[in-house]
Amino acid sequence: MKDKSRTPARSNVIVLKQLLNHIPLGTLNRLARQTGVEEKARSFSARSHVAAMLFAQLAHAISLNDVCDWLRLKAAALGRFGVTPPARNTLSHANRQRGAAFAEQLFWSTLGHLQQIRPAFATGRRGRGLLRRFKVRIHAVDSTTMQLVANCMDWARHRRRKAAAKMHLRLDLHSRLPSFAVVDTAGQHDNTRARELCAGLRPGEIVVFDKAYVDFAHLAGLEARGVSWVSRAKDNLRHRARRKLSKGKAGIVSDQLVVLTGRHKGLEVRRVEAVVEIDGEPRLMVFLTNNLAWSPTSVCDLYRRRWDIEAFFKQVKQTLKLGSFLGHSANAVRWQVYTALLVYVLLRFMAHLSLWAHSFTRLFAVTRSALWERIDLLALLKSYGTASGRFCLPGAPEQAWLPGFAHFAT
Repeated sequence: MKDKSRTPARSNVIVLKQLLNHIPLGTLNRLARQTGVEEKARSFSARSHVAAMLFAQLAHAISLNDVCDWLRLKAAALGRFGVTPPARNTLSHANRQRGAAFAEQLFWSTLGHLQQIRPAFATGRRGRGLLRRFKVRIHAVDSTTMQLVANCMDWARHRRRKAAAKMHLRLDLHSRLPSFAVVDTAGQHDNTRARELCAGLRPGEIVVFDKAYVDFAHLAGLEARGVSWVSRAKDNLRHRARRKLSKGKAGIVSDQLVVLTGRHKGLEVRRVEAVVEIDGEPRLMVFLTNNLAWSPTSVCDLYRRRWDIEAFFKQVKQTLKLGSFLGHSANAVRWQVYTALLVYVLLRFMAHLSLWAHSFTRLFAVTRSALWERIDLLALLKSYGTASGRFCLPGAPEQAWLPGFAHFAT
C-alpha cells in the first residue's frame, strides 16, 4: 500500500519559481532601476538574468551554452512567470556588462528580507557548548581562493602563470550565514580587507580570524570599540612578558600579558600558548586576544570555532558552481559568486522552514532533482524524515526518483 504521507503535495508552479518567490520582486525592480542594469537590455530583464544565473548554480551548468539550451527547452514553463530564456551571447554580454553591484545588493537585500520575516533564521540555534556559553554574537573572518584561467584573465593574475580571485567573508557562527563579503583578486593580502570586514561589528561582540588578518593598528581600533578578538600569533612576533595571568592547566603551556617591542611598541595583548591536537598529533600553537577575563581554554575553544568558516567555504565551493566560471571578466566572476551565495541563502531558508535535518549537500541534490517539477518544495523537504524508505537520488537530476513524481508532469 502506498504511503501517502511521504508523497509531496502538488503545486501550481515549478520548484525554480518557488525559490524565486523568496526574492522580493519589488526590491529586485528597485535595485535594477537604481543600478541601471536594464537601460540597454530591456529584452533580457534583470529578473530573467537572475533566474538564469540561479539555474546555472542549481544545475551545475558547465558552460553558457548549457544554461541557455536548458532554459530554451523549458521556455513554456519559464514564460508563465515572466522569465525569458536568453541566447548564449545575450547572457555572456549581460554577465560582462551589467554591473555586479546589482547582484551583490540583491543578495544582501534578500538575506535581510528573509531574516526580517523569520527572526529565528537570523539568530540561528543557540546550540551547545561555546555558542551557548557566550551570550554575544561570535563572528569568524577568513578568505577562500578561487582558481581562474590565467591566459584569459589578466585582471586576476597574481603569479607568473596563475590567476585567482579571492572571497573575503565574515560569518555569523550562530546562524552560519554571511554578514559581510567582498570579492577581490588573490594578489591582495588579507589584512588589507581586515578593517572593511570588521566595520559592522558591535561593542561586546567577538571576532575570530587567522593570523593573515593580524594588523595591530586595526586590532587596537577593535578594542577601542569594545570588540573582543582572537587570533593566532605570527612566528616573528616580538614581545616581552609583563605578567602571568593564570596558572598552567592541562594543555596550557603559558598564559601571559605581553608588551609588543617591534613596530607596535607598547601595545599590550594576551598571549596563550597551548598544545592542541591536529589530525591526531599534538602541536604547539600560540593565540592572541585582547580579552583578559576569559579562561585560557576558552581562548583556545574560540579559535577552534574558526574552522566553522572553513567548513562553510568547503560546503559552498564543493556543492555550488564556484569551481569553474562561466565568464572571464571580473564582473562575470562577481556575478557568479554573489548568485552562488544567493542560492545558498535560499536553500538554507528552505531548510529552516522545513526543519531539514540532513546535510546541505543532500538538500541541494533534492532541490536540483525537483527543479522543474510542479510539487511543493517545502512539503517535499518535510517528507524527508530519515534515510529509510525508497528514496534514491542518482547524480543526474533527470534520472532521480522521488515519491509522487509520476503524478506531476513538467
